[in-house]
Amino acid sequence: MAKPGIFAIRDVASLVTETRESGHELKRAVGATHLTAMGVGAIIGTGIFVVIGEGAALAGPAVILSFVLAAVACTFSALSYAELSAAIPVSGSAYTYAYATLGEIVAWIIGWDLILEYGVSVAAIAVGWGGNLNVFLDAAFGISLPEAISAPPEKGGVVNLPAVFIVLAITALLVRGVRESARANLVMVGVKLVALLFFIVIAFSNFSTGNFTPFTPEGSGSVTTAAAIIFFAYIGFDAVSTGSEEARNPAKDLPLAIIGSLVICTVFYVLTAVGAFGIASREQLQDSEAPLATALNDGAGISWAAWVLALGALVAITSVVLVILYGQTRIFFAMCRDGLMPARLATVNPRFGTPARLTIGLGVVISILAALVPLNEIVQLVNIGTLFAFILVNVGVIVLRRTRPEMPRPYKVPLSPVFPLLGIAFAVWLMKDLPLGTWIRFVAWLALGMIIYAAYGYRNSRLRRGEAPPADLSLAAGDAPATGDAPAGGAAPTAADAGTAPPPERRPDGQTPERAP
Repeated sequence: MAKPGIFAIRDVASLVTETRESGHELKRAVGATHLTAMGVGAIIGTGIFVVIGEGAALAGPAVILSFVLAAVACTFSALSYAELSAAIPVSGSAYTYAYATLGEIVAWIIGWDLILEYGVSVAAIAVGWGGNLNVFLDAAFGISLPEAISAPPEKGGVVNLPAVFIVLAITALLVRGVRESARANLVMVGVKLVALLFFIVIAFSNFSTGNFTPFTPEGSGSVTTAAAIIFFAYIGFDAVSTGSEEARNPAKDLPLAIIGSLVICTVFYVLTAVGAFGIASREQLQDSEAPLATALNDGAGISWAAWVLALGALVAITSVVLVILYGQTRIFFAMCRDGLMPARLATVNPRFGTPARLTIGLGVVISILAALVPLNEIVQLVNIGTLFAFILVNVGVIVLRRTRPEMPRPYKVPLSPVFPLLGIAFAVWLMKDLPLGTWIRFVAWLALGMIIYAAYGYRNSRLRRGEAPPADLSLAAGDAPATGDAPAGGAAPTAADAGTAPPPERRPDGQTPERAP
């Protein structure tokens, strides 16, 4: 019998069956609130604390419309993520969705792309964390760390110890468990939303309309120009889908978390932008590296507020590091479990219920990257990698609607394929303006990935070697594997074993199907 080719597709039911294999079974331990907080944690980082100044320079007060336009551009892709994450509650995000719709080689390409995207993103954000730690210490206590141990070599330092510390600390938390990580993130999200709410309340208490005229000083075209930059302050909701396999009720919780986190962040972004122009001029905002603090100091006369916003920014970055590093570990975990990467790394620690070995390895590598490697040139790969993933997820919705129309979909993208096509169009629109150097590095990274796939992934793929678990027919009909106390990798207890009626079956959405009387 011929082996499947490089475009072989994993059956959705087989993918879900794989999640209950002994040694590869993650705990379903997080609900809608924690998943939504993960989305907010990934989206609201330092972007909101600085991007208003960049947007003000391009569009003036009309940057408020740019925030709305950028949110709309993200919404179409967010809807596609919501549909696929609810229908395929398996770790891996866009990698897994591509495996189920476009084939192994495409899945490898996007998985390899996401490894770089998430890894570089975590390293770059960790470097920013070190810088913001100094800002907070200076604003609150009038002290700062020596440059030699607080800045990367590219900025005159020797080693960035704060970046190493935050990556390793988050790694330890992720090893400890997804429930503990989600709870810590929820607290951090609360702190940074309180910091933004503090700014909004103060701004609206001192509000003036004088700075809103002229509303579009650079013309209406500046709104879309600023939106292209602001768009990247919204990406991060895709990290929620990496938690599909650990959601207690994925069919309900994941669409709610993905769309809900985008809505929450949009509301905060728009209110913050309106408040900023209510107390500060365009010139004040665009000339400052900390526009919100400048607005409070110069516009509202609250000089002590700088440390509050600095603390908010520091906590914001910490939660971003947590969620993005979590997302990378789950994507890498899915690829290892499928045999495209070393399968031994996909072993779940029986005590913590997490892929501890893999998480520690990635944490160490990223901490070294953040401490020593120049990131200025490669950080733009995060943007192109995210947009590429958006395209494939939208394509996946369209393809799966045609190839598996009967598959249960707890949530459906409205007006498909129109909305997915709009998601693709927005992503392509943003990708075309990325620098040529970014494209060259992106193609070089993918070429390296193809070499590794040919040397390792092609030969060790479980699907191609016939080792992938067979599709469970009950899962194909919409039922999920039991998530109770059945032995990992074994059959659930029978009525004879327990002396009682068997436990009810469960679907991916966590609901119990009605039984015939």
